[in-house]
Amino acid sequence: MRALVSVILPVHNAEPWLDECLGSVLQQDFEGSMELSVFNDASKDRSMAIIEKWKVKLEGSGILVVVGGHNSPSPRGVGYSKNQAIAQSSGSYLCFLDSDDVMMPQRVRLQLEAAIGHPASIIGCQVRREPPNSTERYTRWINQLASDQLLTQVFTSNGPTVIMPTWFCSRAWFSHVGPFDEGGQGVPEDLLFFYNHLRKGGGVVRVDQCLLLYRYHHGAATHSVLETTLWTHRVRFLEERALPHWATFTIWNAGKQGRRLYRSLTAGARRKVVAFCDVDENKIKKGFYCYEDSQERPKPQVPILHFRVARPPFVICVKLDLTGGAFEDNLRSLHLQEGRDFLHFS
Repeated sequence: MRALVSVILPVHNAEPWLDECLGSVLQQDFEGSMELSVFNDASKDRSMAIIEKWKVKLEGSGILVVVGGHNSPSPRGVGYSKNQAIAQSSGSYLCFLDSDDVMMPQRVRLQLEAAIGHPASIIGCQVRREPPNSTERYTRWINQLASDQLLTQVFTSNGPTVIMPTWFCSRAWFSHVGPFDEGGQGVPEDLLFFYNHLRKGGGVVRVDQCLLLYRYHHGAATHSVLETTLWTHRVRFLEERALPHWATFTIWNAGKQGRRLYRSLTAGARRKVVAFCDVDENKIKKGFYCYEDSQERPKPQVPILHFRVARPPFVICVKLDLTGGAFEDNLRSLHLQEGRDFLHFS
């Protein structure tokens, strides 16, 4: 029989966390048909023994467990494992779970309700970070984005505005967008899928309850993705999705990050930059930024202005929450609309 919901669980050397993770599947208060689809990606620890133990418990409670995997010398990566777990599953809806995380009992029930009402959306949720103080700014961002910001803040360094371990969507929509990139270690498969999802008109919805314990540790796969890789994908997506709608724009931050963004743009996008803006009088006194490495002659010189005399729209390269509220106050004083007049790239 087809399940209504399949929990998708890729596993690679997850022995320290699997008992708690699999126990949270058993504790779901969802009363419909549910299965767990596990794909073991060449684990070399006791992960498979733990999975087999829990398979008996879960199936005894009416939850079908499908287990696949391989024993090659090296893992194939998270994207491959997720695709395999989905291919062997049967559910009409997919609930993604990382092997080091823990679901709250109401997760499947509440996210399914949201997914039924939003069939072309990725459904996320609020999270509790473990350890609690490990990524305080990031956790605030995950949990406190307003509903419209789930679409306007998709260019920031934080990645998808609903994080991958909280994703829930229909199988039909996943098939329309996916599969995940299978490039392996170092490939941000969740970010690439999220961008494709947005390209195809998908929505983003967050259930505003904490439905996942989201664990932070140095062995997490996300740490294998280089910042420069993420930067390149983000710049290209900004150029594809936002910049075509603007004839000109201003980069808010005449410092290191703002100049880096300018240099990373294609020549056509760089020509749309009419100014940098800042509050630093020393930067403003310089008058302009000269792009010394440009092949153009004469080399481009971009004015540096005080933010109050600069013209929107802005691409903002200022980290939020790091100026004691001063930047946020300056931005609010201009009475701009996020998405139309400015976008965050910080």
